[in-house]
Formats: sequence, structure tokens, C-alpha cells
Amino acid sequence: MSKLYVGVDGGGTSCRVRIRNEQGDLIGEAKSGSANILLGVDVAMASITQAICSAAEQGGLSCDDFSCMHLGLALAGAEQKSAWQRFMALPHPFASIVLNTDAYGACLGAHNGDEGAIMIAGTGSCGLYLSHGQQYVVGGREFPISDQGGGAVMGLRLIQKVLLTVDGIGEQTPLAAEVLAHFNHDVDQIVEWSKSALPRDYGQFSPAIFHHAEQGDQLAIEMLKQTAADVEMFLVALHNKGARRICLMGSIAQRIKAWLSPPVQSWIVEPQFDAIEGAIMFAGQPQHNLYQG
Repeated sequence: MSKLYVGVDGGGTSCRVRIRNEQGDLIGEAKSGSANILLGVDVAMASITQAICSAAEQGGLSCDDFSCMHLGLALAGAEQKSAWQRFMALPHPFASIVLNTDAYGACLGAHNGDEGAIMIAGTGSCGLYLSHGQQYVVGGREFPISDQGGGAVMGLRLIQKVLLTVDGIGEQTPLAAEVLAHFNHDVDQIVEWSKSALPRDYGQFSPAIFHHAEQGDQLAIEMLKQTAADVEMFLVALHNKGARRICLMGSIAQRIKAWLSPPVQSWIVEPQFDAIEGAIMFAGQPQHNLYQG
């Protein structure tokens, strides 16, 4: 069989895969679980393999065709060299693997390989500017120490605020009441949950924050104002590095634009392609590996 090119966009919540042949025709696409390599390289590889199997079946292929597949992996966590090395050391059945960050794939796709910047804010967050073959990165050092403007940090702040309302500090709003109901109004349950909660677990509260903000909930509005300020901080940093066209990407970023200041909104452009297409662009091209060995 001729070569197949597989683009993979993997984050803390999900892994999306798309397969194209040498002519660029779509073979299939699918989605599976987390592929953030900082949450486990074996877990990430399992999610990737599962999604590729499902996408291959759509095109009448099977796992036996893995040896013809060149993978471009745009994965969260790839910026950490040790995690990148652990993942690349895993045995695999594919023709080749090129690994870079989810932000790199998103930026390539957004600007169709041309100069430009992106601000990703989904479960996590990261800003990236590509110019003349150089990468300029802001943020993106993973939850909880970084990822401001992402859903996980927003969810963490929400939990902190809700616990304060239990102590009589701050207003008890409908959003706070919904979060407490989620945990059966049991503070001990929240504390126990927090000991093992992952970024996606905190991020699950993001839709509720946006919903309640639309209803005028003051706690929700406070959360979104802080998130918008965080996103704007990164956008200004990218602009100061030379970025004049910035794409907002991710579930949070796409909804936060209206909360940004008008001057910053003027820098925003629509992406041309998604991160999966960006990953396909560098599949089979080892020079796009984030690290060399």
C-alpha cells in the first residue's frame, strides 16, 4: 500500500485523529481519550492507537496497515523533553512518528504553514508564534503551575471560591449552588476528589461558568473576567514578540473573545485549518520533531 499520513491532536481531555492518503484524500477520522503525554506516555499511545484503528476502519483499512502510516503527533506535554523522550522510546508499529506540541500543530494548521500566532485555551492553555522557522512560546507549562486562561485553572479557581462561600466568605450564587450540588453538598467529598482530580476534572465546570455568566451570575462573571485577563496577557505577549495575526483556538478561547478589550480583539483572525491538519503537514518530516533524539 502507498503511504498514509495521520494527523493526531492530543490533549488532556481527548485525542483526535485524521488519516489522509498521498493525494490528500480523507480516509477516516476518529476520537478517543486523553493523549497528554505528561499524564502517561503509555496512556497517550493507547489513545492514539485506538483512535487510529477506528479511523482506519472507516476507510476499509485495519491495524495491519499501520506499517504504511506516517504519524504527525501534536500532543500536549511534548514540550517537556523527558516526556518527549519517553514517548519516542516506546515501541510502535507505524512507519514513522514525528512529535511536536499541540500548539505547534495548531499554529501550522491555523496559518497554513505561514507566519502567525495562536492562543490555545481549552482544558489547558498555550500561546505560540511561528516566524521564519523560529518558535516563540508563552505559557503552556501545564496545570496547576501554568495554563492560565484554560478551563482547568478556571475550574480550580471556581472550586476555591465555592469553598469560601461555604465558610460564609463571598456570595452564594446559583453557580456556587450548582457546584455544591455536584458534590452532594459535602465539603469532605470535594476535598477527597481534589486529591486525584485531573485537569479535565476541573475543566468540566467551564460550560456551567459560561452558562451562569449569561444569566448574570456574579461569581461566573468574575471567573470569566479573570480568564479573559489571563488570555489577554498572553495575547499581548505574543503581539510584543511580533505577532500581528493571532488565532484563538480551543473551547475556552473561542468563547472568551467577546470578553477581550477591543484593541486586542482587532488582532484576532480565523484559523484556516485545524491542529490535525497541521499535524498532517509535518507527518513524515523528522525535521519537525521538537527535539532531535
